[in-house]
Amino acid sequence: MEQCACVERELDKVLQKFGSYGQHCEQSLEELLCYVSQLRQELSSAALQGAPLSATLSLVMAQCCRKIKDTVQKLASDHKDIHSSVSRVGKAIDRNFDAELCSVVSDSAWDSREKQQQQTLQLAIVEHLYQQGMLSVAEELSQESTLNMDLDFKQPFLELNRILEALHEQDLWPALDWAVSNRPRLLELNSSLEFKLHRLHFIRLLAGGPDKQLEALSYARHFQPFACLHQREIQVMMGSLVYLPLGIANSPYGHLLDARHWTEICETFTRDACALLGLSVESPLSVSFASGCVALPVLMNIKAVIEQRQCTGVWSHKDELPIEIELGMKCWYHSVFACPILRQQTTDSNPPIKLVCGHVISRDALNKLINGGKLKCPYCPMEQNPADGKRIIF
Repeated sequence: MEQCACVERELDKVLQKFGSYGQHCEQSLEELLCYVSQLRQELSSAALQGAPLSATLSLVMAQCCRKIKDTVQKLASDHKDIHSSVSRVGKAIDRNFDAELCSVVSDSAWDSREKQQQQTLQLAIVEHLYQQGMLSVAEELSQESTLNMDLDFKQPFLELNRILEALHEQDLWPALDWAVSNRPRLLELNSSLEFKLHRLHFIRLLAGGPDKQLEALSYARHFQPFACLHQREIQVMMGSLVYLPLGIANSPYGHLLDARHWTEICETFTRDACALLGLSVESPLSVSFASGCVALPVLMNIKAVIEQRQCTGVWSHKDELPIEIELGMKCWYHSVFACPILRQQTTDSNPPIKLVCGHVISRDALNKLINGGKLKCPYCPMEQNPADGKRIIF
């Protein structure tokens, strides 16, 4: 963070200079144009009178040419000074960030399965583009990388982006149709998406003033299925009708017209729709990138220590780092259970198993402890049938 702050300070200086230079340049050119226009009028009037150019007017023209030249030179000099400031930003980046990042990757990490890994990376990029709504770019990349993307893969992203585009244009009906058709599954998720969409449309009717009062009262019937869960919010909206003739914006209910409700409904729809469609709210590529930004400084430091102390074999495994890096609970996707018997982290092929007595060990440890078709728990005296152990997921 300190390195970022150093670069940001240099960048702020450049932006400040750009702003002041733009204002100074605009002001100087306007003054120069005004001065030249006045001189042009004087020359035109002298030409109409047919009189020869006076010595005074000749001196004024010479002064005008000199002023134009000085102004242009001053602007060019200021522009060169900005170039040096931009150059200092680049030097600050080079000074605070290591450009050589390949050292944190094991030399043999990309030796095997190179084609498969390349396709996995391309698939992650395509999925990210689809999720960001860049459909044409994703299609072009799919064709150029010869990825075979079937319609079933693309359909959820197409539907999601179609509805989000409508919400950004404050069109609620595509999202409402989707929420009504998926109401049972949304209720299983305890989602309030449908209620929030109806509430937003009701608020939009309130913004229409007294002329929309009857329509708002009629539309309030849509709140009936949500009366138990959202009683307080419904009471607030019904109470706002009292202030409708005076204007909701100037009433205690003015917060209902806040524009942030549209941002919130987009976030709510994205979260609930992704949960229903089996998609992550953030694409795997964006999560990996954010995790890499957090982990990279730690990896650079440990790599430097390893090279300084000449430790060999510490960073030789492709799927295992020499240290543990804390990325926060947001990035927890895999099991964090380590078998207390074998001292190994569990995997999909060696999952954690809960014994009848409640103790948990790995499947490999369970198989090693079987004796005569029976299993004795390593932590308590209970004997049990190995088949009674159940796989658990942390």
